[in-house]
Amino acid sequence: MNEAELRQRVDGFPTWHYEFDLNGVRTPIFDRRHVNRHEQRKRYFFDPLVQLCGGSLAGKRVLDLGCNAGFWSLAAIEAGADFVLGADGRELHVDQARLVFEVKGVEEERYRFETADVFSLDLAGEAPFDVVLCLGLLYHVSRPFELMERISAWNDDLLVVDTTLDPSPGASFRMLREDVDNPRSAVDLPLVLHPSREAVARLAREFGYRVKMLRPRFTSWEGSVSYRRGTRRAFLCAKRTELAGLDSEPIRSSPSVATKGVLRAPLRAVRGLRRRGGS
Repeated sequence: MNEAELRQRVDGFPTWHYEFDLNGVRTPIFDRRHVNRHEQRKRYFFDPLVQLCGGSLAGKRVLDLGCNAGFWSLAAIEAGADFVLGADGRELHVDQARLVFEVKGVEEERYRFETADVFSLDLAGEAPFDVVLCLGLLYHVSRPFELMERISAWNDDLLVVDTTLDPSPGASFRMLREDVDNPRSAVDLPLVLHPSREAVARLAREFGYRVKMLRPRFTSWEGSVSYRRGTRRAFLCAKRTELAGLDSEPIRSSPSVATKGVLRAPLRAVRGLRRRGGS
């Protein structure tokens, strides 16, 4: 397509969460500060992931859950991944991802994007994946145990979780509501659960992962205040790969005063919700 056609397609979307350079046409990111945020996040958790794999994702199959416009799927392809499957609950994001990969000239056999709720996604014929990316997704769901159970069934080694955290001490979840009509919010149910640091670690360990919480050493905090405050972190998890040598920090929550009117549930209570078949 020519530049005019490309600009028309890019401008046809109501919002873009990521900035892409598509042959000189830049997607209009919703917040310019997030250009730096995503650059810092790539150095924070994606580069260490690639380093754990020997400096390349060659030979790896990657699953990108909540893929949005394919920013991290593209990063995986550029790092040498053999195949990437991206899934998102909104057709808007999947259409954006397909456009990005089309313009970038990625071979069609190396990727696929699907519009699907993660809890109805059927990957029995696709698993296992060497790497699963769960970036900005965990705190948007109401069923974290079921999410991790499904991830573990699809994944035989590496998992990256980047999530907003509740600062409460111990393994617990904070219950909140989100606007499901907001493209940056939940697609499951309006009720969501924000995990504490210990909750993320114990959740992953429950399903056979070893866990390290990465230390953010951002060169600029623009657009990244949650990482600076410690209310967002990335976790590298592995079933087989050794996690030695990572720049990590202790997995413990800072003591805090409970927010008035907010319900917090201990990990065992959330597990019980899963076993009773609902939340």
